Amino acid sequence: MKQNIVHIALVVKDYDEAIDFYVNKLKFELIEDTHQPENDKRWVVVAPPNSHGATLLLAKASKPEQQEFIGNQAGGRVFLFLNTDDFWRDFERMKADGIRFVRGPQEQDYGTVAVFADLYGNLWDLLQLNPNHPMANR
Repeated sequence: MKQNIVHIALVVKDYDEAIDFYVNKLKFELIEDTHQPENDKRWVVVAPPNSHGATLLLAKASKPEQQEFIGNQAGGRVFLFLNTDDFWRDFERMKADGIRFVRGPQEQDYGTVAVFADLYGNLWDLLQLNPNHPMANR
């Protein structure tokens, strides 16, 4: 059997400001931006460059109870993990582009990591896994 996680929904306040952040600041690729007139919504999908894994579905909060989760989808824990092939290149570029790091670079057993916040405050790990890590070549 083969299965994949294809999309992870990320609740956002506004489609266009979220696209601007992920495409222009994080340098993700805009995979799809399709209007769904029956729901007056958009299907907006972004992914890291050259990624073959799960994508982010930028899902605009459409109900009051969804609003409270914008920026806090994991209850203050790191929510998403962005693995890179060159930690220092991406860390320096992201800092130069105004990405706010809430925890600086650290060397861990599994690799190099720093924690940043997205435009709404969700926490992410930027990491470069060591070559012997089980997820390094997936």
